[in-house]
Order: sequence, then C-alpha cells, then structure tokens
Amino acid sequence: MKKSSKLILFSALVALTTFSCSSDSDKPGNETGGGVDTGKTKYIITATTGAAGIADYLLTADDISKGSITTTGNGIEQDGSYRYYITAQNNFFSLLYGQGNPGAVTTYNLNAEGKLIKKSNFQAETVHVFAAVNKDILTIKVPRSGAASIAQMYKIDAEKSLITGEAQQDTKKLAGNGERAFFTWATQVGEKVYMPYMSIKGDGVDNFGTKNPDSTWVAVYTYPELKLEKVIKDNRTSYLGGYYTNGLYQDENGDAYGFSGAVATSNSVVTSTKPSAVVKIKKGTTEFDKTYFFNVQEKSGGYKIASSTYISKGKVLLQMFGTVGTNKGAAKLAIADVYNQTFTWVTNAPQVITFTTVERYNLVSEDGSSAIVGINTPEGNWIYTINGTTAVATKGIKVEGGQITAIAKLKY
Repeated sequence: MKKSSKLILFSALVALTTFSCSSDSDKPGNETGGGVDTGKTKYIITATTGAAGIADYLLTADDISKGSITTTGNGIEQDGSYRYYITAQNNFFSLLYGQGNPGAVTTYNLNAEGKLIKKSNFQAETVHVFAAVNKDILTIKVPRSGAASIAQMYKIDAEKSLITGEAQQDTKKLAGNGERAFFTWATQVGEKVYMPYMSIKGDGVDNFGTKNPDSTWVAVYTYPELKLEKVIKDNRTSYLGGYYTNGLYQDENGDAYGFSGAVATSNSVVTSTKPSAVVKIKKGTTEFDKTYFFNVQEKSGGYKIASSTYISKGKVLLQMFGTVGTNKGAAKLAIADVYNQTFTWVTNAPQVITFTTVERYNLVSEDGSSAIVGINTPEGNWIYTINGTTAVATKGIKVEGGQITAIAKLKY
C-alpha cells in the first residue's frame, strides 16, 4: 500500500457488503457474538511493510504507552494489497479491497487469554461507506459514474454476520441538480442515520469534480428502515468529510457537528470559495443551526481541514492540509474546541509527518481525555496520545518494520 509524503487521504474503495459467511477452518473463534469480555483491553495495531501483494500485519499489545513492536516474525499477515478495518460488537473486521470485485473479509476476536483469533471469513462486494449503527454495520455501495445511479445500502448484524435488511437510493434523484450524490460517510445521530454527501459530476472524465462547490448536504434516514426523511442543506461552507472520510460526529449532548475542508474541485482545481469550517445540527432537529458557524480556516491562519476525529466534550483532533488555502501539503495537527470555537496547534508532535491514522482509524483514551493515533514520519513510526485540553502529544510505542495504518482495541 503506497503512501504519499504529502497529505493525501486514503483513496481506495472499501470492501464490505453482502456477506456469505463460512467459518475459518484453521483457528475458529466464537461462531456468534463478540469475543470474551472480562474488562481487559488488547490493542490492535495494523502496519504495512509495503511488500507487493501483502497488506497489513495485525500486531497486538497490552500497553501502547511505551516500548516497541515489530512486524518481523510477529503478528498475523493479511493477504491482498489493501485492507480496511472496523470494530463492532467486540469483533474486529479486516476487509480486503477487491479492486471492484468481491473480496474476503476476515473477522477476529479475542479469546480468554487475550489472543487474537479468527472467527470467520466472508465474501464481500466493494463498497464505499461502512459504519457501526446500533448493533449493526451499515454499508453503502455508491456508483461514481456511468449509467448506474443506485446506491445499495446493507444492514449487517455485527454479532451474527448476517444481512438483516437492505435499501436503495437513486443518487441522481437525491442530488437533484444534474449531478449525483456521493456519500462521504454515515453517522448515527440519535435513532436516525445522517449521511453527508458530495455532489459530483460522475461523467467518466472528472468524476469527483462538481459544479456545486459551495454547498453542504446531509441526507437523513430512518433506522432500521433506511427510509429517506429529508436532506439538510446549507451554503456557508462546502460538503462534510471527504471521499472515504467521516466528517460528522454526535457529541455527548446529542448535537451533531460537521467538518468541511472546503476543498471541492473541478478538473482537479479547488473551486470552493467558502471557508473550511464547522457547522452544527442541534439535538432533535433536522436543520443546520444558523446561529453557529466555526470558521476554522480563519482561526488557523488560512489552513483547511483534511480530516478529523472526535475526542469528547467538544474537543476534536484535526488534521490540516499543510499548505495554506489548499488541499495539499504534509499534515499538521491541531485541537479544535467546537463549544468555545477555539483552535490550538498540537505541540510535541513530529515536525514532518508522512501520514497518520486520523482519517478513520483512531481511539479515544479510556478517560475520554485524549485521541490515540498512529503517526508515521521519515524517522520512524509511533503511536501518539494527544490530549484534547492541552493539545500536547505524547510519544508511545514504536512500530518497527512497517508503517502504521490503523489502531483499534478489543476487550477480553
């Protein structure tokens, strides 16, 4: 899996939709439910060596605050070129990107001794969005071009690995502007699912370009019916999140905050004229709060949001594009407080960052104070803990023999 030295969001599709479940014959785990939960925590660090045809190694650790771990003679080797991950119901799903074809999905959990074991294997179509909703994994396959315009949505029971329902959405009809909607992610907000989307041309030439760079959309669906209720719209910034990047989070109060990089393009040129910003949807409403607008680009001195991860109590870790006013440049990290609308650059982090796991593969510390992320640099790769109040980064375990692609945890 190649990674650019500049900040580029992982731009590969994810595999996970219709599941055809079969037990693993080598080391079967629990056939239903998650792993054993005795209150202990095991961390899963995924790392890629960059070897052709080999995806990540799954490494496990009890303590990520110190020491080192290596891929050499260690871990569980994944097959295929790309792997992506989600944890749900105390199960860890490793998803193979099928290059447009169905690919294997392997499920792991922990036994009573804390050993990572295979639970089962699945076959999956290629999809573009996957998120935990209630006790399910919601997946969405979204067409980006051609005659097909129907997005396929699937509900998968995360304990039993079975499809329990599905729905469809005409993305051209949803966009309603001559383009098509492309969901960036899905977030459970209360009892509903909010799905921010981009408006894209999908013309086979400039697929992800748009003639509508300065608008924000969130489609609201009932759950578990997956029935479209309405589309929440605004025009103070651009779309939320990005291709395969979450940009909408619900806080502890039930409010939802959306993060926009304002980096919509046409023919690969950024055409957004509105600032990179945070918007808000109050609990119990399906409208943007017109009294709230956090202009992050202004507070940061002109930088745009690349990706984000919610910590707690209004604190959010932001990964910023390193070149002012663009969607380019090596990553810069910051803490935003969406309640007080403050922005603080992270200190004690590496000066030169190759890439991080901020887009989607992070953890929050047990006390809710910090984000735990993988940071890769030319000098080495470490897990860092970044405090949401002080914005100070603390170096933890070093990962040798591979670059960090994700960090997760399970209970046992």
